[in-house]
Amino acid sequence: MSRSFYLRPIALADSPQSEEGDALRLAGGLVYASRFALIERCDGKVSARCHYSLPDLRSALPDLPEVVQRQFDNLQRAPAPLQCGARTIRLDQPQVMGILNVTPDSFSDGGQFMDDPEVAGAHASVMLEGGAALIDIGGESTRPGAAAVWEGDELKRVIPLVEKLAAAGAAISIDTRRPAVMEAALKAGAQIINDVSALRHDPRSLEFAARAGTPVVLMHAPGDGDDLHADGNYADVVLDVFDWLAARRDAALAAGISREKIVLDPGIGFGKTLADNLALLNALPLFHALGQPLLLGASRKRMIGALSNEAPAHQRLGGSVMLAAKGLEAGVQLLRVHDVPETVQAVRVWRGLKDAALTDFSQLV
Repeated sequence: MSRSFYLRPIALADSPQSEEGDALRLAGGLVYASRFALIERCDGKVSARCHYSLPDLRSALPDLPEVVQRQFDNLQRAPAPLQCGARTIRLDQPQVMGILNVTPDSFSDGGQFMDDPEVAGAHASVMLEGGAALIDIGGESTRPGAAAVWEGDELKRVIPLVEKLAAAGAAISIDTRRPAVMEAALKAGAQIINDVSALRHDPRSLEFAARAGTPVVLMHAPGDGDDLHADGNYADVVLDVFDWLAARRDAALAAGISREKIVLDPGIGFGKTLADNLALLNALPLFHALGQPLLLGASRKRMIGALSNEAPAHQRLGGSVMLAAKGLEAGVQLLRVHDVPETVQAVRVWRGLKDAALTDFSQLV
């Protein structure tokens, strides 16, 4: 019999709630949890679920399986900052990653920045001035049904732009599945690898990333081959994605990638139905139990259109900001977005609402 356990925060709070601290600070950030669900799964099916207050959970921990204690410790684990060359990106507060697609067919901005590096560079400058901590550059569309891109074309699309932004001192992540593109982009000045296949697409990727010593973003996608959206069949989407990300984290650690350099992404929209995406978004606090910083990429995704009269991608700002706010309330450290100034403004207002210097939280409990 296969048994697994999941410690899921189910009641979030604005503060520790009392001097005795009856709410747990999640991931060293600005989000607290006061109640928890301990879920047990046997042979893939949920077999038990118990609810605990924080004091009751602390009392019960010595009698619970060791994996629960590890997850409890992980929930509190403050992530190390990401070192991007001379720049340090702190993860004790939410940060915004600006999306820059240099492709002809991305679902939101396909072709807009592909033909003229000056136009693409100007857009990146607007995102940086708007408050983006880093820019994520991609040269291959990963929307459903998109054709695979030849490696040479991907290199031609992304490397000039990486060089341009690196020369301007920007922090850059390279959104690619191919180790040759990873290597060329890092040499050109990128500092983070963001792989939507979680370093599975090419068997050389894990070894290269470990040797490079750079931070990596590992995203959940069910497909093994070129179609990352294939095989999206789940017994329980939240727990299945949790287990999958745990396995990829462990594979990265075994390959020699240090824990402080691993970021995890639940892969909203990749091989998932609307119901799957909503379940994952509502369960985001659980993923802190993996002990790694979290990235949320929900900007302009198809699910927003599905919930808003089929609004096209360029008319999904309101939904994108709402999903970013959902990530903030869950303690997500990195928000990958198209609309940087608007999202940064939302982050700043959210932080103001959490600032104990501005609000007397003792009056709210």
